[in-house]
Amino acid sequence: MSRQDKLLVKILLGTSDANIAFEPLCQLLVNLGFEKRIQGSHHIFSKEGIEDILNLQPKQGKAKPYQVKQVRNIILRYQLGGEDEDSV
Repeated sequence: MSRQDKLLVKILLGTSDANIAFEPLCQLLVNLGFEKRIQGSHHIFSKEGIEDILNLQPKQGKAKPYQVKQVRNIILRYQLGGEDEDSV
């Protein structure tokens, strides 16, 4: 299982939202097909076909817990993450 897969499982389980590293989370979103743009400390992710826009900010190298929850909700709502998501 790759690091991306492990991170995806960790996010989907929702047991450690306060302990998700910021940069790997951003990379996961890019790998899921999101376009990234940066405006100051805001990392803004959007994807064609998805109405929601994710606005993430780092806090001491980690993602904010409520933002990880938003990412999880988007992944689940739009069934992103490929075939591995079914095994979670």
